Amino acid sequence: MSRRVVRQSKFRHVFGQPVKADQMYEDIRVSKVTCDSSFCAVNPKFVAIIVESGGGGAFIVLPLAKTGRVDKNHPLVTGHTAPVLDIDWCPHNDNVIASASEDTTVMVWQIPDYVPVRNITEPVVTLEGHSKRVSIISWHPTARNVLLSAGCDNLVILWNVGTGEMLLALDDMHTDLIYNVGWNRNGSLLVTTCKDKKVRVIDPRKQQIVAEKTRPHDGTRPIRAIFVADGKIFTTGFSRMSERQLGLWDLERFAPHEGLRPVRAIFTREGHIFTTGFTRMSQRELGLWDPNNFEEPIALQEMDTSNGVLLPFYDADSSIVYLCGKGDSSIRYFEITDEAPYVHYLNTYSSKEPQRGMGFMPKRGLDVSKCEIARFFKLHERKCEPIVMTVPRKSDLFQDDLYPDTPGPEPALEADEWLSGKDAEPILISLRDGYVPIKNRELKVVKKNILDSKPPPGPRRSHSTCDSDFSQPALEEVLEEIRALKETVQAQEKRISDLENKLCQFTNGTD
Repeated sequence: MSRRVVRQSKFRHVFGQPVKADQMYEDIRVSKVTCDSSFCAVNPKFVAIIVESGGGGAFIVLPLAKTGRVDKNHPLVTGHTAPVLDIDWCPHNDNVIASASEDTTVMVWQIPDYVPVRNITEPVVTLEGHSKRVSIISWHPTARNVLLSAGCDNLVILWNVGTGEMLLALDDMHTDLIYNVGWNRNGSLLVTTCKDKKVRVIDPRKQQIVAEKTRPHDGTRPIRAIFVADGKIFTTGFSRMSERQLGLWDLERFAPHEGLRPVRAIFTREGHIFTTGFTRMSQRELGLWDPNNFEEPIALQEMDTSNGVLLPFYDADSSIVYLCGKGDSSIRYFEITDEAPYVHYLNTYSSKEPQRGMGFMPKRGLDVSKCEIARFFKLHERKCEPIVMTVPRKSDLFQDDLYPDTPGPEPALEADEWLSGKDAEPILISLRDGYVPIKNRELKVVKKNILDSKPPPGPRRSHSTCDSDFSQPALEEVLEEIRALKETVQAQEKRISDLENKLCQFTNGTD
């Protein structure tokens, strides 16, 4: 009887392919700020990239279809007075994006479907609560308008963007710089990594640390961690010899990477935690942990020796973790399963040029007709290069095994419901017929005020402008767009008239 040597997996033959040159985004001045952020955020409508900008921070937003060379005068999203460090699209509204900056503020922006003719300078709301630069932002996966921010003041704040108010402040849980923050699948728990060499699992509403582990990786460099299946934790980090490592851990027996460099942590679908970090010898490593047993990792693997911090991107539908190192020229991917060794190496996509950052497309933005299971947006110094990950299949039919129902854009909870203690799993959608972006409603900030509950002192005027649904800033923005369009039309009319006169002179001269 023959023994099966090669592990069977439908993702064994996943391979990456860069797009053609005319489908890249060229001539973009990618930010040179020293930060472990990915510098790029993507959704089914837009790609956003943090760029170099004089006199403050900025990022550029491009429709996915607007490939090729980007005009040097293309409008930017500007409003921060210092460099932008992180950006993140709202999972429940493809036209809303948040940005974090060195100026200590978080801003939320409404991006129009059309390409504006001028810079977008007025955010929908500005969130102020940090005393030092803000380097991390992350939207809640299931609750509408809940946004998390983390700064160099060791403070994690949760905001209600719909009211512009602070919901919670976790100000006594971290003793040093926070490296990364990740939500679990339903948004009931957070996993954080910190410069104090600890990975923490936090219940934000109870403001309690559920589990804590010191030194998941031995190295001194940043560690990353994510929740994965069955409540376990996957980590990447560095060993004492500076070799990159990965590990799988149980939350109750959690002892991540020994290195001193930054660690990254994210939840996986079933609640495990995946971390990336360094050993004491500076080897990069990854780990997988069970939050209920944090003493020993489920899996811990050393990878290589490199200075680049590993950025983990997790696809919950396929249980694949993609690892992209800043400064690397490759993307490694692993499948997480219930069978030993739990974290299975699949393959590596390699290219010639190093990556300055990376964006990861949500599942609903992929082309299911081509068996595309992931799409990355690799940042170079002056361009953005999409990389498509596919599983070769002979049939043209919809592949049910590759595309289970995936989280859609509809939120499962309102902010007040989540804050009151209610949890809900993401609302799933099918990709069988492809995903068609819906028209998103405009984000409006409603400031809560004690005066709102009191009757007015006098009779209400029927013609009061307060009854209008159109805010003054929005009206001014539309009027500015109209004025700019009129100027463009006038300039074109003058140019057409001049050309007609030249044509008449040429015709008369030949006669």
